[in-house]
Amino acid sequence: MDTALFRLLASALGENAARETFAQLEVAPALLKPAGETVSRAEMAQALNMALFRDVTMRVPAAAAYVADQQRAGQKLVFDHGALRTVAWPCGALPPGEAAITRVLRPLGFELAAPYPLPKLKMTGRAWCHVDHPEDIAQFFVSELHPERFSKGFQAAVTRVLSTSRDPLQPSDMALLEQLARDRCLPWPAALQLLPAMIRCFDRQHGLFPLEDYQALLLESAEMAWIATEGNAFNHATDRVPDLNALAATQKALGRPIKDRIEVSASGRVLQTAFRAAQVRREFLSEGHVVGLEVPGSFYEFIQRGLDGDRLDLRFDAANATGIFKMTAGAAPEEAVAC
Repeated sequence: MDTALFRLLASALGENAARETFAQLEVAPALLKPAGETVSRAEMAQALNMALFRDVTMRVPAAAAYVADQQRAGQKLVFDHGALRTVAWPCGALPPGEAAITRVLRPLGFELAAPYPLPKLKMTGRAWCHVDHPEDIAQFFVSELHPERFSKGFQAAVTRVLSTSRDPLQPSDMALLEQLARDRCLPWPAALQLLPAMIRCFDRQHGLFPLEDYQALLLESAEMAWIATEGNAFNHATDRVPDLNALAATQKALGRPIKDRIEVSASGRVLQTAFRAAQVRREFLSEGHVVGLEVPGSFYEFIQRGLDGDRLDLRFDAANATGIFKMTAGAAPEEAVAC
């Protein structure tokens, strides 16, 4: 554990949580270097990914149970990618759409790999892959929802919900991101300051909003309703596995909430399935009171990637993504209960 990466992650999570996360995830040897005078952008990217992976695992009970199973079997997970949702619309003090996230990803060494139009969802997904370690550092799948493709009433609700958004990054954080982009590394004090700030970007940035706005959004887009309650938190994290059919059968036999059907890409090389979203309780405003409602939260995904020539096929598939996104559609909401 005497590495720059562990020191960095422990500074954000605490030593016990960092040790636990290292025990759960495979980490490439190239990312396990002794601490020097500076921290590389790859080490910063890996620390961020590991912190976000832990966050999803803590929020999704089925994921926590799966990870515990793997640890008991002496297996570590291969973190393939994390996904999050944004809205291409004015967002208060927060940059609109994917810009709120890509301003962090680019300095870390991620570059746009490919866009994935999701017309059925009125969204666009984009994959961001790390330049230095494309197969070893988890990708980001960042999607944008396009409110202009929905009704005027829907657009008005989006505006009301997002208008209170704050920016989790201070000017000093932006200066450090610029320094990281320029130098591809940071001195330790700067790295220790920037990592928690980056983690804060992957969360909900807007405040309480009316229940009727949530219901209006849900009528037209389960995805926008999800963004309204969960914000820019990881929608899901993904374990890369060698045999997806066997994994799905095992999880189904254990009674886990696994998707009924495996999604297969047009190339046949990328297979995906997932647990259904965990249910979480969120608060809304209703007739002058704060009320609570069970809504879909995040979930956990599994992916099997074949070879494209002599390299791992790191691409995604729009049809697969559309099917996976249904994991947060949820059932009809229950009646709200006053808090």
